[in-house]
Amino acid sequence: MFFGLFATAGASQALTYTAQLSCPNESPPVASPGTGFAIVDFDATAHTSRVNETFSGLLGNTTASHIHCCLATPCTGNAGVATQVPTFVGFQLGVTAGAHDNTFNTLVPATWNQAFITANGGTAAGAEAALAAGLGARTAYINIHKNLFPAGEIRGFLTQATSGQVPEPGSMALVAIAFGALATSR
Repeated sequence: MFFGLFATAGASQALTYTAQLSCPNESPPVASPGTGFAIVDFDATAHTSRVNETFSGLLGNTTASHIHCCLATPCTGNAGVATQVPTFVGFQLGVTAGAHDNTFNTLVPATWNQAFITANGGTAAGAEAALAAGLGARTAYINIHKNLFPAGEIRGFLTQATSGQVPEPGSMALVAIAFGALATSR
């Protein structure tokens, strides 16, 4: 019984995808100093998707951010919006820099663009499966739209992070504690 609890707890494993957001990644590319970074933790077992993005240097005011899927060819072209439209719940609008961090239940229809649900079997579960496949095939991207660039000012292709590529929150906390202790000792 005791060992069974640990086996169950470890059964759900999110896959982490990252993207460097930049203007040359847009299609067509735009001229902007804007940059950003996104981390998407997608867990098809727990039915969650955590979207964490930071951005700065945008020329216009934000109007939307979402994930698009699925490209015909990995890392090239444009695809329809898969997630919430016009933007993620809680995403800051009207700013040129900011951050967004939210976890979505992938079995709730409101997490998805209705057109993406319809195109993928008519259910949130079908949309979840389609995005999981798109993420695995590198045919999904995240972008941020602005009033000056309605089609998107910066975007990044979501690719699966390799071990050690994304720091664990616990590791970052240990680094902060170490620097704090070092500063206090001086």
